[in-house]
Amino acid sequence: MEAIAISKFARFAPRRVNQVMQLIRNKPVEKALEILAFTPKVSAEPVLKTLKSAIANTGRAKNPAGLKVKSAWIGNGPVLKRMRPGPMGRGMGYKRKMTHITVVVCDMAPGELKVKTAKKKEEAKA
Repeated sequence: MEAIAISKFARFAPRRVNQVMQLIRNKPVEKALEILAFTPKVSAEPVLKTLKSAIANTGRAKNPAGLKVKSAWIGNGPVLKRMRPGPMGRGMGYKRKMTHITVVVCDMAPGELKVKTAKKKEEAKA
């Protein structure tokens, strides 16, 4: 089962949000929540909120074990053009960019759960 959450018009530059999104793609949800909680980027907060919303959309908010981030992407939102005072009375333009954040969460296949636990046990023995 898949669940989608979309956060639109986030006041963050798309390139900066994409740096955070790369950290959570194809990761288990529990691991992604940990990563986002300790990522020292301002844009990690809206990504975390969107991920929590996607988890809630599955109906398993209390127990997100067995879910993974299937895909996470960003879209460019509208750009606000602003002016800043410049030299000799001129106005210098700059752009305030916005981002649309999309996170898709799905169930892990039964094989994925068993393989990951087996690998951890083998690494612990070594």
